Amino acid sequence: MDTQVLELLVGTQSPVDDIRKGAENQLEQLYTNGNEAFPLSLASIAHHVSVPTNLRQSALLVLKTFVLRAWSPSLDEFAGKVLISDANKEELRQTLLSIATTGHEDRKVVAAASYVVSKIASADFPEAWPALLSTLLDLVPRTTDDQLHGVLTVLSDLVEDGFDEDQFSESARDLIKCLYDVAVDGGKKLTLRALSVSIFRACFDTMELVYQNNKASVKQFMQEASDAWSPFFIDVLKTPLPAMPSEDEEAQGGPAVVHWRGLVALKIQVVKALDKIQSMFPQLLASHAIHLFSTIWEASQAHLEPYQLLYINEDRQGRLEDADRLPYTLDFLILEELDYMMALLSAIPVKKELEAQVAPESTSNGSQNGSWISQVMGILVGYAQITTEEEGLWEIDVNIFLSEETSETANYSPRNACSDLVTRLCGWASLPTVESLLSFTKVVFEDGASTWRSKEAALFILNQVLVDFDSEDKAVNADIASAFTEYVQNSMQDNNLFLRARGFIVAGALTTASGDTLKDIAPSFAQGSLGAINDDSSDLVKVSCIRVLQDYIKMLPSSRTRDFQVQTVAAMSAYLSTQDLSDLTENEDILDTLVETLRDVIMADPTLCLDHPALDILFTMASYGASNFQTTMLVNETFESITSSLASNGAETYSRLCAKVLPTLTAALDVGDITGQNALSDMAVSLLCSLAEHGLSPLPQGFVGSVMPKLYRLLFSNVEFSLHQTATSTIKHMLVHDPDQIFAWHDPDTGKGGLEVILLVIDRLLGPEVDDSSAAEVGGLAVELVEKAGSERLGPYLMQLLRVVAIRLSTAEHANFIQNLVLVFARLSLTNAQEVIDFLAEVHVEGTGDGTGLEVVLKKWLENSVNFSGYDDIRQNVIALVAIYNLHDERLNSIQVQGDLIVQNTSRIKTRSRAKIEPDQYAMIPVPVKLIKVLIQELANTLTPIRPTHKFGNDDEDSEENDEWEDEPGVLDLGASTTRTALMSYMDETQWDRRQLDDETQAFLADFFRHMANEPSFQAVYMSLNDVEKEKLGRIWNTTSDRVCQS
Repeated sequence: MDTQVLELLVGTQSPVDDIRKGAENQLEQLYTNGNEAFPLSLASIAHHVSVPTNLRQSALLVLKTFVLRAWSPSLDEFAGKVLISDANKEELRQTLLSIATTGHEDRKVVAAASYVVSKIASADFPEAWPALLSTLLDLVPRTTDDQLHGVLTVLSDLVEDGFDEDQFSESARDLIKCLYDVAVDGGKKLTLRALSVSIFRACFDTMELVYQNNKASVKQFMQEASDAWSPFFIDVLKTPLPAMPSEDEEAQGGPAVVHWRGLVALKIQVVKALDKIQSMFPQLLASHAIHLFSTIWEASQAHLEPYQLLYINEDRQGRLEDADRLPYTLDFLILEELDYMMALLSAIPVKKELEAQVAPESTSNGSQNGSWISQVMGILVGYAQITTEEEGLWEIDVNIFLSEETSETANYSPRNACSDLVTRLCGWASLPTVESLLSFTKVVFEDGASTWRSKEAALFILNQVLVDFDSEDKAVNADIASAFTEYVQNSMQDNNLFLRARGFIVAGALTTASGDTLKDIAPSFAQGSLGAINDDSSDLVKVSCIRVLQDYIKMLPSSRTRDFQVQTVAAMSAYLSTQDLSDLTENEDILDTLVETLRDVIMADPTLCLDHPALDILFTMASYGASNFQTTMLVNETFESITSSLASNGAETYSRLCAKVLPTLTAALDVGDITGQNALSDMAVSLLCSLAEHGLSPLPQGFVGSVMPKLYRLLFSNVEFSLHQTATSTIKHMLVHDPDQIFAWHDPDTGKGGLEVILLVIDRLLGPEVDDSSAAEVGGLAVELVEKAGSERLGPYLMQLLRVVAIRLSTAEHANFIQNLVLVFARLSLTNAQEVIDFLAEVHVEGTGDGTGLEVVLKKWLENSVNFSGYDDIRQNVIALVAIYNLHDERLNSIQVQGDLIVQNTSRIKTRSRAKIEPDQYAMIPVPVKLIKVLIQELANTLTPIRPTHKFGNDDEDSEENDEWEDEPGVLDLGASTTRTALMSYMDETQWDRRQLDDETQAFLADFFRHMANEPSFQAVYMSLNDVEKEKLGRIWNTTSDRVCQS
């Protein structure tokens, strides 16, 4: 068996498709056939050191899949049948644990084996594998470093994936004591000590879950652990880094390099652990806050020189992790230190101490020179300097520079951390921060030895301060703003492209953040930026100037808007003419910046865009960014704003807009059709939809003739579902605004009239070959057609149309599509409820037994009604349901629909696999009862608060202990389990409702139920309600009684 499985594993790695797929299929057959020898053979292959590493890894990966699917029903991916005996389970457990902990294995093999062990442990520990943890902990003090690495790897996976709360509670004390012994043992490898600290940090996620149910004991235990670990943490933070290895030493990887990397890795894990403790159990470290801040501050000062040598003067590689995912480069350490320093600023003792240092009476003549905050500026400017790596990347790829500049990147660097830290400082000491920054900037710019990097970094920090001031609606002091102006102007003329670009960027931010102080020089700054777009030699500077124009348009007087708009459009047109436009598809940040600037410039006075090529430029950028979601969204929002604004100016202006854009948009549809570029067609139809949606009645002559043939062709083509949706909506909007032009139009190719074309479109979208997503908007089109055409024009097609809608509703699955189709009958029920019910009762729906259209529609309607969205749709739905209920039609009582969920009397957690085997069960109730339940739910929706009541952080019991820390409501630890739980609670309808308060619907429902209180026929329905529903009705009726008494 081993030989056969090994040959199949070799086959799965073959470059030949047929061989690879054949081997994979045979392995799947061995699994599905339930061969008991199969998992044992996989483990045996993984255990043999003579087998190549890649095949051992492959065996463990296949074994992992087997375990997840066939080991235990408690695993989420369990496929329904256990395929291994208890005896073979025990053999597998011991073999895998041996692979993970023997010490002479390849680390990749150890990691794969450890993961499988953790999955088995999550199902078997402690009942079926009681000795697992004790075995691992017993190994720790008597293993070699290689064996210890394997043991720690298994423990790490167990903590992250293997333990539940009860299992962790029973073993936490022994586990954390064992990890502590490794961490403080100076005889162990530094990387192993770092790994033990990393596992200790991971324990906090599970510990937090335990805390929810056993607060007192957990609090005591964590206090003991914190008291034991804190001295060790502080000692590690205070340990100076050794001599930095040279590039040659780093390449050779000698003992000095191992020691350097090991100590950096240990320091990183210590800071991460402290940050974790502070975020989850802040009271544990409150008494150490000042000491910790002082230690971190001193470490940040000490590490500045080696950081600059490694990454600014030289080009050493950063952001590196080892095989255990432990970061070990200095840039990672700096990131953690700066972030933790920012977190410690929330500690009230730290804040009080620092406020005392920056108070006027504590400084020399009120100056911040020499204060702690002035020293911080030196640290921030030092770490915020552009690294050699960034310089090289940004110089050849402006898109990367822009992504960093707009913080739309996952590459969080010390530069970004400095930006966040100075923002935090501005939050509680804005004036001292700005004054200190001005003093430091003056020194940097007036010191002849200063480099362009330090000048750029000082302005970068200033830019973050200015952005923070502007977002908080605070104005920079006039004298300070004027003082910074000199340095900004000098930078705008500098030879270095990065400092020059920073000068232009800060100039815009300074004008907006200083109120009216710089309004006189803002026009000259703006002209300087326009000039640079045309004349500067660097694309990075040009793009920076284009971006900063967004600031100036807010500041310029209205009298200069026209000239500035014309000049900006001309400058952007000139810039685009120098670019290879095909590159824009890969440079989405540049494209988005161009669209955003053009949007702001146009919206300053939208009427002007009809006289210059601004819209042509917008469409050009749209065509190259059609495949990018962010760009598409920006273009759509921009064009929608322009269209809405111009339409509000009257029919003449709207007609001019249509005359300008329709040829371009319809031509784009032709190009998209010819080239098969669905993204381009999607963009063009979206813009047409906005044009039609905001149109005036009647539409300009020729509008329908220009657009309808293109949409008709698209709707009968196999294109993306979004295209079908948008094209359908566009026709609906045209029908709303100008039905006469629609009905008068005839297709020049087929001679079919507008009414017939729309009927064909609806028939196509409701057909079985079109999926729910593509047909999602057809209901809205159908109901508009019925209302605008009327029964006289539709004739026999009306009943046929409604019959097709009912039949299609029987197979609909997507919520939006169901809502769209249901609303066809809801809208008709507003005025003709009895006719709708009578008609549906006569419709036979195939595939539902003897079901009628009435059964199909009402079941779908009532079972999905509470999920409907949109003010108008919800209101119409509610009124329609009330109209149907008031008919008291006896046929409704014979139709059974889903009622309340039947709650199982069990404490067992229902996993995904078990939910498939045991789906939820519902009570069956007649339509009138369900209808009332739905209306009560709708009333509850309108009364429910629109924000969750859950509060992040600790409860009142801990509030006294947390007084040493400020609340930071905007800062969440997304890794914390309580945060995850709180975020998931947003899905709880009792805490969160996406449908906001609608007073009109609420009042209508309240009046309806007050009227029902006096109806004898309602009593039988009332007795079928649950207690919660009765209580809600009681509140409404009591409110009525109170009002009567008061009157």
